[in-house]
Amino acid sequence: NPELVGKQQTIDDLMFTNYLKEVYLDSDTKVACISGAPSEVPDDWFLTNDMKAQARADVNGLAKSKRMFAHAIFTPGYDGWMEQIDYAINVLKPDSMKGYTIGDNTNKNLSKHPWRMDDEKLVYPAYAKFQKAGLKNVCVHKGLFPPSVEKQFPHLLEYSAVGDVGKAAKDWPQMNFIIYHGGYRFAGGGSVEEAWAQFKKTGRIEWITDLSEIPAKYGVTNVYADVGQLFAQSTIADPRVSAVMMGQLIKGLGADHVC
Repeated sequence: NPELVGKQQTIDDLMFTNYLKEVYLDSDTKVACISGAPSEVPDDWFLTNDMKAQARADVNGLAKSKRMFAHAIFTPGYDGWMEQIDYAINVLKPDSMKGYTIGDNTNKNLSKHPWRMDDEKLVYPAYAKFQKAGLKNVCVHKGLFPPSVEKQFPHLLEYSAVGDVGKAAKDWPQMNFIIYHGGYRFAGGGSVEEAWAQFKKTGRIEWITDLSEIPAKYGVTNVYADVGQLFAQSTIADPRVSAVMMGQLIKGLGADHVC
């Protein structure tokens, strides 16, 4: 935006009042979902679950209508994480749940609790709680883990990929699994050129193509792709990459499963 050239950013730009202005007054946004990300460092949580619930209450109270939804973050393996799920369900009443299989995405060097979506012992009891509470939508951060990041944290690679989505979706057909970023690997330190080079060589783009093949491979209809970041990172930088990814996801998941 040329109007922002030279504008000094201040802390006020990041405050709740400006969020309301930018999202609800100065854009075409009708409904938003406020989210967050967990961390091993308590101060590095983007927003706590309580903060998200309060923001939802404030927005919907001002609007006198349902204009905001709120996630609650769940953190398999963290101390007291199942009790935190009970608290969220009983007190905060989130609209859906969100998890980061990488563990701590902000401080990858500190990540001690990565997990797989298909871990029957660790994670399936959490799904059971969600289902019992009527929480059908489980959002999961995937991707944003290019080769440059893999070199630094190779032990986190499998948790960032989508190899655990299919079994979880098949085992929990009543749940919807919304895979954030569509699993697109080449943002967050990678480049759209890497994605295009891979497609030209193989006809695939990690881990977009893998995600698109899950419904046919596992016989499921409850896997969705969120494409906000992959679309933002590719549509102007290289529209060919954007077209490939959207085409593969729509063909594999269905147009109504690409969000």
